[in-house]
Amino acid sequence: MKKEKTLLIMAAGMGSRFGGLKQIEPMGPSGEFLIDYSIYDALRCGFTKVVFIIKKEMEEVFKETIGKRVEDKIQVEYVFQTLEDIPKGFTLPADRTKPLGTSQAILAARDVIKEPFAVINADDFYDYDGFKVVSDFLDNETNQDTYLTVGYLAKNTLTDHGSVKRGVCEEENGYLTKMVESSLEKVEGKIIASPLSGDAPFEMKEDQYVSMNLFGFFPSLFEKLEEQFPSFLEANKNQLDKCEFLISESLYEMIHEHKAKVRVLPTKAVWQGVTYKEDKEMVVEALKKMCEEGKYPYSLWQK
Repeated sequence: MKKEKTLLIMAAGMGSRFGGLKQIEPMGPSGEFLIDYSIYDALRCGFTKVVFIIKKEMEEVFKETIGKRVEDKIQVEYVFQTLEDIPKGFTLPADRTKPLGTSQAILAARDVIKEPFAVINADDFYDYDGFKVVSDFLDNETNQDTYLTVGYLAKNTLTDHGSVKRGVCEEENGYLTKMVESSLEKVEGKIIASPLSGDAPFEMKEDQYVSMNLFGFFPSLFEKLEEQFPSFLEANKNQLDKCEFLISESLYEMIHEHKAKVRVLPTKAVWQGVTYKEDKEMVVEALKKMCEEGKYPYSLWQK
């Protein structure tokens, strides 16, 4: 049964390695951004609303560029990820400028999302099949405490120009047991994952699943994240200048405490993204080829 579904897009991060605001870097044949393709695919999969998580200082440029392109196609809302949005009783160091991570970003939307929702990054291309997997899950899952991460094959998410951050999935019987935030890089034909925690690097199989931050959630997630947030800040009180409240770690805690289950459903979709400036040419060529093959129109939003 098809349901009302929202696409929540995390767009508050600036593209530091890329060297600019890569969310509004033209990539498609008619000047489309990667975020345009995500919204286009979400519409095709039955999503009825899009919520953008942005920084307050990005509001005007974001609405003028991306918002105006899609606001006549789908319901649009904006929420802001701010350093002030933390539980009462806690104070962050005055010199902290970086947001508090993906769990805090998702929490920023708690007042505007009351329906099943998917979460994505603004600056990644997920392909239609990725959205189809999450849409079918949200339409058919009846347990509101069962969530989803779409599993991409590790080999389909790499760049030739350096390392990329991915959540390496450990699973059992199709359910996530742990997600290890790691830096992945191909070295001498092997995929080497270096955990961001500082644990020892390890070799991955090409067909092992990684998370690209394409998740399927129900509104029950917000209450769970709000429960975790104070404990997270208390546990990190000596590193409030740099700690991050990450959705991968939040989900692991929920799984460990039997408060939620997370399914891992596969896609054969191939990631496209601009982690480094050198990636842009390859992404532009890939999108052009997909248009030539008829997967996408040459102009997504033509009247």
